[in-house]
Amino acid sequence: MGYANLAAYETLGFFGRDPWWLILLKAVFCFAFLVLTVLIAIVWERKVVAWMQLRIGPNRHGPWGMLQSLADGVKLALKEDLVVRGADKVVYVLAPVICAIPAFMAIAVIPFGPADNEISIFGTRTPMQLTDLPVALLYILATASIGIYGIVLAGWSSGSTYPLLGGLRSSAQMISYEIAMGLSFAAVFIYSGSMSTSEIVAAQQPTWFAVLLPVSFIVYIVSMVGETNRAPFDLPEAEGELVGGFNTEYSSLKFAMFMLAEYINMVTVSAVASTLFLGGWRAPYPISLFWAGANHGWWPLLWIVIKIQLLLFFFIWLRGTLPRLRYDQFMKLGWKVLIPVSLVWLVMVASVRALRNEGHGFGQVVLYVGAPVGAVLLLSLIWDAFRAKPDRQEEAGPLGGTSRPEAGGGFDPMAGGYPVPPLPGQQLPPVPRRRSRARQLQDALNGADHSEGS
Repeated sequence: MGYANLAAYETLGFFGRDPWWLILLKAVFCFAFLVLTVLIAIVWERKVVAWMQLRIGPNRHGPWGMLQSLADGVKLALKEDLVVRGADKVVYVLAPVICAIPAFMAIAVIPFGPADNEISIFGTRTPMQLTDLPVALLYILATASIGIYGIVLAGWSSGSTYPLLGGLRSSAQMISYEIAMGLSFAAVFIYSGSMSTSEIVAAQQPTWFAVLLPVSFIVYIVSMVGETNRAPFDLPEAEGELVGGFNTEYSSLKFAMFMLAEYINMVTVSAVASTLFLGGWRAPYPISLFWAGANHGWWPLLWIVIKIQLLLFFFIWLRGTLPRLRYDQFMKLGWKVLIPVSLVWLVMVASVRALRNEGHGFGQVVLYVGAPVGAVLLLSLIWDAFRAKPDRQEEAGPLGGTSRPEAGGGFDPMAGGYPVPPLPGQQLPPVPRRRSRARQLQDALNGADHSEGS
């Protein structure tokens, strides 16, 4: 570990030496990269979803509808900017700004290439990264958690019920899924020995962490979709339930800033996933074997852009494929699945790293770590097979519904005076069906025949 820390300090030594004009140029590049990627992603999302749903998609603005994003921006800018009368005007105006600014900040520590001054910009050697920190990933988590305040304040300051519910949903969502995201980061910290993004990319040579840490990769992929409020986890913006969620009362450029922040967050989490688990700026496996210069010069910028675009396609694919989850299902996935799995996986990764650092071989590591895990799984299966099954037709739970013995133990959703969903194990009574019109007509004719015969 001493050599790893020394290498980390040597890598971080490349940063902080750029002149002021080069720092400003890199900051402008990061800003322009995010905005341009958002413009492309909006058109791409509409095209891909239209293709999945057998529709045409945007085809009016520009060739093949490629300027649709610019048309949307002009339309939003020209719309009337309304301020709700009952809103807290200062917070109402600041909320979109608080939501958008942290979305731009996280890209500062994403490496677009090696950190050893391989490229030259106007005659000055510099790394392909704005800056790096010994705790770069903690900086990313901090900026991501600040952005949620904009959504919560937007819902509260609007002075309306539906935005408030959307803001509360978003805060619960962030708390639930940022814990799992942090645990997936912790496994990367343990395996790479550093929190620096450039060092994490260097530690993925020759094998990506998506292969070495598959559970952390899957947990992060699920968590990043939940963090960005994207389908099927778009509960804070559920138009069928909350009209539009936290941004219901916003219009014009304020609404555009919320939309911009959502897409920038998608780009940011995709860049973080590429950096932590997909080798960052390194070329994919087959290319790096026969092309020695694939990871040098300006080529690394191409590889990380391709990885980011593929992850953005994954976002779009989910939106066009999966329906929205119920809120109880969403919370259950976060608290009862992702967090326990991440904790168990983190303990396993820490145990494996400790045993390997002490010089134990692969067989001993599998025995010491795999045997206890296998024993726990076996005991849980035996317990689940032989434990007594609870009575499914038990009396009512805390929501107010009760079983009806006179109806064969069915669930009465109106027993508490208002409709409630059934609890696990409870079943709704059968819904009475209206007779078909043909049957009603036949009964009416039969009744007329009987009356005539009498």
